[in-house]
Amino acid sequence: MTADSVRAIWCRELGREDIAADDDFFALGGQSVIMVRIQGAFLEELGAEVPMDQMFLHPTVASISAYITSLPPQR
Repeated sequence: MTADSVRAIWCRELGREDIAADDDFFALGGQSVIMVRIQGAFLEELGAEVPMDQMFLHPTVASISAYITSLPPQR
């Protein structure tokens, strides 16, 4: 499930284990360097290219997971 993978990436990159689906990336201490690492993980692990503006528009596990799920399949 996409949300489980996104949560695992966020936990790893933010160094936390207690991230809930509706926790805000920035409230958790997220900043631009971590965001770039997460973008790379999304591409490598999920095959999803997520632009930076979408990361700002969807700052929770639930919302970015829904965005990723809505993307057309990558070739």
